[in-house]
Amino acid sequence: MRRLLARWALAVALTTTALAQSPAPTTPPAQTPPAQTQPKRRPNTNRKGHQIPAPQKSDTVPAGATAQCRDGSYSFSETRRGTCSYHGGVAKWLTK
Repeated sequence: MRRLLARWALAVALTTTALAQSPAPTTPPAQTPPAQTQPKRRPNTNRKGHQIPAPQKSDTVPAGATAQCRDGSYSFSETRRGTCSYHGGVAKWLTK
């Protein structure tokens, strides 16, 4: 009986010591969201597979522009379909 009691006391002591030495649970550090960056301007590829410049804002009509969008930018689309679709639509066509 004494051996059983001694083993039990030893087991309790070891468990208590192990728990006391284990590191406290920590919460993971808060992750910061990535910085908002402007996407690089790249040419658009139309349905015909041609690369055309992305719409751009300008004080004067840029060479090759085919439409002025409602947000003031100029489009270089080769077709009317989808022209200025992310710029409020077409304000006026520059070509017929």
